[in-house]
Amino acid sequence: MNLFIAEDEPPARERLIETLARVAPDAIVVGSADSVRGTAAWLAAHPAPDLLLLDIQLADGLSLELFRDARLELPVIFTTAYDRFAIDAFQAMAVDYLLKPVSEEALAQALEKWQRLRAQVGANIARWLAGAPPRWRQRLVGRKGAQQFHALPIGEVAYVVSVDKLAFAVTLDGGRYLLDQTLAELETELEPARFFRVNRQLVVAAHAVRQYASAGKGRLKLLLQPAGEVTVSQERAGAFKKWLEQAPA
Repeated sequence: MNLFIAEDEPPARERLIETLARVAPDAIVVGSADSVRGTAAWLAAHPAPDLLLLDIQLADGLSLELFRDARLELPVIFTTAYDRFAIDAFQAMAVDYLLKPVSEEALAQALEKWQRLRAQVGANIARWLAGAPPRWRQRLVGRKGAQQFHALPIGEVAYVVSVDKLAFAVTLDGGRYLLDQTLAELETELEPARFFRVNRQLVVAAHAVRQYASAGKGRLKLLLQPAGEVTVSQERAGAFKKWLEQAPA
């Protein structure tokens, strides 16, 4: 895995490299820059890396400018101290959007997400991220008991939870159904405008979020329908709020 890093603060760049070495020891940082212009120049002069790790606010502007008018087609994980760029970032082929300081867990989850996408869509990952796939899942097939299979319209699914590597769909009326796919596999088939992965074990539907409140230290506590509470980490809280604001009714 060859990565390029754009970060205009040397201490932050070193911390990111150190965190990367712990969560992905096989990763190779093939280049770095501290500006939009420097990033563009490096990418023009070298073979394309597998993945970009870009701070949004660089020394001479926003790294989002690299993706204007489809000038750049590479998957990217954005890092930033601000959450106001989340929507623009996901429109620019973002695999994920991480708030600083970037934790090991958040970076590991983002890299795992990129690896799953790459395994499913191969070299076309950037083009896949550039626009929605032609069809998102419209229903899930869940099982109750040994032989009872149920077709679950996606609008009735409140969340999908992973328990001991098994995935279960929980419906708005409280039904619980075993699924054949893993949570990681399903995440890439669910419409991201309607579903959000709040942690390693849970993907929630916007229509299942009844309310949320501060849980301290930048975290959020969600109240879900039909029942249950879940905490969103500080690293995911900003992106979650932006997602929920933009989710279709």
